[in-house]
Amino acid sequence: MTGVVLRGGVEIADPVAVALGFFEAYGADDAGGSAEPDTFDERDLLRANRGGARISAVQQAEVLTRRGRIESALRELPAGASLAARAVPWAPLAELFDGFGEIHGVGFAKMTKALHGKRPALIPILDSVVQAYLAGDDPAHADFGARATALVRSYKRDLDRNRAALREVERALATRGYPLTEVRILDVLIWSASV
Repeated sequence: MTGVVLRGGVEIADPVAVALGFFEAYGADDAGGSAEPDTFDERDLLRANRGGARISAVQQAEVLTRRGRIESALRELPAGASLAARAVPWAPLAELFDGFGEIHGVGFAKMTKALHGKRPALIPILDSVVQAYLAGDDPAHADFGARATALVRSYKRDLDRNRAALREVERALATRGYPLTEVRILDVLIWSASV
């Protein structure tokens, strides 16, 4: 098994064991993409809350007022879009992220937990740990969508640098009943190495 190298020279020699340890400690993910990849509704927000997003009823109502904009952006992103691909649809991704901008109390973590299931190979979960990991690439002066997109671009560099190892981990985890994308695996490894 090839190791995964994170920023700061952190090497994870056995990424499968680390990922399995994460799932033992925190439970299995709500694996897989959404059955309706181009729609966005209450079910997506409830799934995000099951994953720890803590999106309040008031925040959910505000997000859902933007449902048309969010779904329009989702339709511009192919269901199979992947951050591991050479060409990433950056403009529609930024538009999708913009759909969540300026909602009080809804930041990158809540947004990406709600959207990850829609494009699991494209959208990482930018929780506080992953944001801290990517902090050096956060253009804090930019608007919400541009900031989120910049963080995902930065994340892609780590994904690309570890692509072969992450593919090995993806296959190994799938044989153990964890069908995760390379994007989610990298989330788990960053999180595990940071806490």
